[in-house]
Amino acid sequence: MSLIELLATSPGFLIVSILVLGLAVGSFLNVVIYRLPLMMERQWREQCAEVSDEAAAATWPAGTPETFNLVVPRSSCPSCRAPITALQNVPLVSWLVLRGRCASCGKPISARYPLVEALTGILSALIAWRYGFGWPTLAALVLTWYLIALAFIDLDHQLLPDSLTLPLLWIGLFLSLWGSPAAGAPVPVDPRSSLVGAMAGYASLWSVYHLFRLVTGKEGMGYGDFKLFAALGAWLGWQLLLPVILIAALAGAVVGIALIALRRRHRSTPIPFGPFLAASGWLILMFGRRLVATYFGLFAIHS
Repeated sequence: MSLIELLATSPGFLIVSILVLGLAVGSFLNVVIYRLPLMMERQWREQCAEVSDEAAAATWPAGTPETFNLVVPRSSCPSCRAPITALQNVPLVSWLVLRGRCASCGKPISARYPLVEALTGILSALIAWRYGFGWPTLAALVLTWYLIALAFIDLDHQLLPDSLTLPLLWIGLFLSLWGSPAAGAPVPVDPRSSLVGAMAGYASLWSVYHLFRLVTGKEGMGYGDFKLFAALGAWLGWQLLLPVILIAALAGAVVGIALIALRRRHRSTPIPFGPFLAASGWLILMFGRRLVATYFGLFAIHS
């Protein structure tokens, strides 16, 4: 029996395999979450240096090498810069074996790294459990991995990079060419739902943003939120945009009120909305169509 046949016929083997794959992808997402904002900062500094005729190298963030991208240089300890070996870079396991400390200098390693790896592995396994073997599941995994990266970058920097949101949007639109409203899979949706979802997602938050600024004179959210919501519309279809934004807004309000009540954040301090959009979008990806069908079924019963 081939590996493909085993994955197709054994749900347990599929889930475990996707769990391991998710852990490995989570390790790479840690690199993206840490390095992509630094790469963007370096690019902005270089552009500013060109305008002001300054030396670009002098404006780079301190401590970053000349060649710095998602591949180069190899991973190293943030404290002592000692290179991390392959055995020290096994997802989740290495952090536990090292007891959360660098093997060279003994400084603590942030628990964020195993958290992202574990979260990616668990959410990936849940996708496999929910939808089984098939290429729509692979598409759902790609969406899940993008959302995790965007959520953590927004948490750290209040930034949703175009280099992630725009490809996510275009991938959703592209995959809709093979979508069908009768297919039963969560993604992709049919082209009409995807296109209208992308337009409605962007336009709705764009309108809320400008209305809020007109009334209060303040900016309530960033343009990255518009693009992320548009991407979710392209992937999930316009029909599921309302539950996505309602869940995200409710969760954001609850968390914001709790932080203010616990005096951990001033009411004027902005809270990134991207993580709530990402979490809500993933929940709707998993259970949205069933919830919506149940909701409308209640009206059908009482009509």
